[in-house]
Amino acid sequence: MTFPGSEDLVVTQASLDDWSVVAGWAADEGWNPGLSDAPSFFAQDPEGFFIGRVGAEPVSAVSVVTYDADYAFLGFYLVRPDLRGRGYGLTTWKTALAHAGGRTVGLDGVVAQQDNYRRSGFELAHRTVRFTGTVPAAPVPAGVRPAGAADLADIAAYDSACCPADRPRFLARWLAGPGHRTFVRVADGRLTGYAVVRPALDGPRVGPLFADTAQDARALLRAVAAETPGRGITVDVPRTNTAGMALAEEFGLSPSFETARMYTGPVRPFARERVYGITTLELG
Repeated sequence: MTFPGSEDLVVTQASLDDWSVVAGWAADEGWNPGLSDAPSFFAQDPEGFFIGRVGAEPVSAVSVVTYDADYAFLGFYLVRPDLRGRGYGLTTWKTALAHAGGRTVGLDGVVAQQDNYRRSGFELAHRTVRFTGTVPAAPVPAGVRPAGAADLADIAAYDSACCPADRPRFLARWLAGPGHRTFVRVADGRLTGYAVVRPALDGPRVGPLFADTAQDARALLRAVAAETPGRGITVDVPRTNTAGMALAEEFGLSPSFETARMYTGPVRPFARERVYGITTLELG
C-alpha cells in the first residue's frame, strides 16, 4: 500500500523489520525504547505504522494505532535530524492520521510542540512527567507476587478500567514479552493493581503501573525494585495523579522531561486516579 508524498517522499505502511530503524531514531532522541517493544505494538494494529522514504532511504515515521471503533493513539512522530524542515514529517503525519478515520486520537507529545498539535485538533488533557532513578531496596510487602496464567483475566479487566479502550491483543503480547516481568497486588482475593517492568536501552522501564491506592502502587514498586536491584528505572507519571507524583519523589526518583497528553475528542471514562505510571509514551 503506497501513498503519494511531498516532493520526492513516498509514505508506506511499515513492516516490523522497518520499525527497528525507527526504534533506533527513538533511541537517538533519548526515549529509552524497550528492547522488544515492537512485536507488542504491532500485535494491536499491524497496519498502524508508517514510514516515509526518499528513494530507498527511510527518513520519517509515525504510528497511528487503532484500538477499537472509537479510539486510536499516535506516536513515534520522527524525522531524521539531517532532513528536518522539508515537509517530510507533515506529509507522513497526514498520511498516517487518515488511518484513524473518525476515531478520537490521543498522543503524548513534547510540550514544546503542543501548539502545533493543537492546530491539528488536539487539546491538552494533562502533562506527564518522566521520573528516573534507583528505588531503594526494601522488603516486598505482603500481597504482591509475580503474575501467573490464572491472573490474566483479572489483569485484562483491571487494565480495561484504567484505559480509554480495551487492548487485549497488545496486552497478551506485552505481558509475555521477552524479559517483561508482571507483578500483581491482591487483597482479600481481589486484584488491586499490577505493574510491568521491561528491559530498555538505558535501563528498565515501568509501565503500566496501575493501582487502587498509593499503598498498592508503593508495594508494586517495591517488587519492581527487587526485580531490578541497583538499577535505575524509568516511570512516566501523569501530573494529575498527585499521589503518583508524591510517590515518585518519596522513592527519590528525579524528573527528566515532560510530555503533553492530548486528544482530538472525547474518550470513554476510565479510572485516571489508578494510573500511577502510563504504559508507554508511544502507545498510551
